[in-house]
Amino acid sequence: MYAYIKGTIESRNDSQIVIDNNGVGYLINCPIMISATLGKIGEQAKVYVYQSVREDDISLYGFADASQKDIFLKLLTVSGIGPKVAHNICSTITPEQIAVAVMSGDIHLLTSVKGLGKKTAERIVLELKDKLKEQQKAMGSIAPVSNSAPVNSSVTSDAAGALLVLGYKESEASSAVAAAYEEGITLEELIKKSLKIASGSKIT
Repeated sequence: MYAYIKGTIESRNDSQIVIDNNGVGYLINCPIMISATLGKIGEQAKVYVYQSVREDDISLYGFADASQKDIFLKLLTVSGIGPKVAHNICSTITPEQIAVAVMSGDIHLLTSVKGLGKKTAERIVLELKDKLKEQQKAMGSIAPVSNSAPVNSSVTSDAAGALLVLGYKESEASSAVAAAYEEGITLEELIKKSLKIASGSKIT
């Protein structure tokens, strides 16, 4: 299985991109919303890819970065979600928005994706949250302990869970949420603030 492909952008259209790597052209499913961020025709690009193998088809799905691919892989674990649907979600809303939607139960944000109905959105939220609960239970409570962040707070636990959805380690998630927490903060605000800290961005 491929992790990523580096090469020259040979061509692109609304739904695909061709990357030339040492004379081999890789046709990758990559909507213009993603491929436009990779560079111009003739420029070098690094495309994170997922290889889908079915009885009648072998396809590559492209992503701009590792976090986009990680959230795609998590979406594939949801019953009834295949590569095309998961890729469509990832090309429409950011990994951070997906994580916030899952942890805050924001069905409206998920249904803003073309072709994604309410029942499917509800299933994404339910199943990914359930998987996170199992993951957190296996690791023990990850609610951060600090002077300002209460132990076992549902807000801090859910915020840390959102960072786990995005592929951050338990220690990274816990530390970022502990640093971001303040009394009265909403879940969505805490998630966004924690992500800025975890990614090394300065809070403004």
